[in-house]
Amino acid sequence: MNASTPAPAGTRRADRGAFSGRTAFIFAAIGSAVGLGNIWRFPAVAYDNGGGAFILPYLVALLTAGIPLLFLDYAIGHRWRGSAPAAWRRFRRWTEFIGWWQVLIALIIALYYALILAWATNYTIFSLDQRWDSHAEGAAGFFGEYTRALGGPDVTVSFDYVPAVLISMIVVWVAVIAVMALGVQKGIAGASVIFIPLLVVMFLILVVRSLFLPGAFAGLDAFFRPNWEALLHPGVWIAAYGQIFFSLSVAFGIMLTYSSYLKKKTDLTGSGLVVGFANSSFEILAGIGVFSALGFMAQAQGVAVDEVVAAGVGLAFIAFPTIISEAPAGALIGVLFFGSLVLAGFTSLISILEVVIAAIQDKFGLGRISSTLWVCVPIAAVSTILFATTMGLPLLDVMDKWVNEYGIVAAALISSLIVAYVVRGMPTLRDHLNVRGTFRIGRWWYACVAIIAPLVLGVSLVGGTISLVTSGTTYSEYPGWFNLVFGWLMAIGLIVLAVVLSLIPWPARSNLHKDDSDGDPIAPEVVAGKGLEMRPDAKTPHELRSPGR
Repeated sequence: MNASTPAPAGTRRADRGAFSGRTAFIFAAIGSAVGLGNIWRFPAVAYDNGGGAFILPYLVALLTAGIPLLFLDYAIGHRWRGSAPAAWRRFRRWTEFIGWWQVLIALIIALYYALILAWATNYTIFSLDQRWDSHAEGAAGFFGEYTRALGGPDVTVSFDYVPAVLISMIVVWVAVIAVMALGVQKGIAGASVIFIPLLVVMFLILVVRSLFLPGAFAGLDAFFRPNWEALLHPGVWIAAYGQIFFSLSVAFGIMLTYSSYLKKKTDLTGSGLVVGFANSSFEILAGIGVFSALGFMAQAQGVAVDEVVAAGVGLAFIAFPTIISEAPAGALIGVLFFGSLVLAGFTSLISILEVVIAAIQDKFGLGRISSTLWVCVPIAAVSTILFATTMGLPLLDVMDKWVNEYGIVAAALISSLIVAYVVRGMPTLRDHLNVRGTFRIGRWWYACVAIIAPLVLGVSLVGGTISLVTSGTTYSEYPGWFNLVFGWLMAIGLIVLAVVLSLIPWPARSNLHKDDSDGDPIAPEVVAGKGLEMRPDAKTPHELRSPGR
């Protein structure tokens, strides 16, 4: 059926929702990519791996792995018009397990992501009166008392709830469910179009305020001063690729799902470049803001900048509260910083949940509200039951470590190898991207997806495993059984469950057996090693077929 021909009366079409246009998609994609890792991970990673010199391997990683894998996600989602399991199944029947693996990865991340959002929400309020100042041990002691988190060898399964965290998590989940129930355009895109500009404005104000703090330029000097010798160390390059993989939301279903909601005439490669460079620009902006503040903190305490550099939870909930207490207009800095964490985390969480919701909607042919409730209410309940407790922080720490190392990295490695060498679907995906793309791709894309990305991912996976196995102590000094159950067994269980889910037949009412949202038939499976036959009368890339199809 031609894309411009109306579907015959009675034709069953999938009612999945769609973005109103490219702008809505770009805001949603940036909202997914710009998350907590941009603010609290990138600055420390850059500082520890050559400072200003790190920008070089970082840009190389962006151009040779981040954006190429982003294009791969876009092509699969856009051509086969479905959630991760549906799109991968349509790509080639037996690859459906990759889609379910990505769904399960997103589900695990969603469980603990809400905890960080709850902390950030509370700390936005705490910033108004700098509540941590009343604690004898300062910000570190206050955070320990606030979370009541178990640590080291004391970690165990505990359902001792922390009321302040419990209430905040419930609020977060209610807000998230409300947005997700509104759908793709009104909910996801609507929230992103409001929150992303607001996030940028808030963070710009934070950066400007931080630049005028005493010692700010000492912090910037520490951040940007290049250590060119660092570029000779392979670990620096691995760190650059790792940062790109984790910050761009590639290879765990988000960008694949989002691209399936795009109009068929969308410029995919141009959109990918916008998203990729917008994400990286925000990371550099975050580095400027964070290190300006850390420079002030170092001067105020009379120590070197390297003595106050922190990342992750330590940066957000211990270092920054200390800065807020010592800086002029600290309350403003606190509200802007923690408010930025809330906005960045919220837009990322809704994108993570959309991977799961879209899969359930496609699998069972459900409507938007019912699929949202079936997915979000159980996830919210499990998330709150597990993470609003004194074991919440160590559980987050372990699950995040293993789901990143053996979820996102492993899934990206396996999927790129299967696409490039087993199914040999690169020619089809290349032609689909090039039909409407303003930035044409070819051999360089092949090399990036088939050689560079798998090589770096493989080295990262092997190196991370060796580090975990040969370490003289358990990860974060947690009990071995805790890391085994919530780390190794969780990661292995995701793969096994993904294979099992891929073997379960799709019901007749599922979206798999329907035409797409426009009433057009879904493109057939790839033909190994074959591209698409270009036809001048084809109005969209979906009308093009490989020889023999």
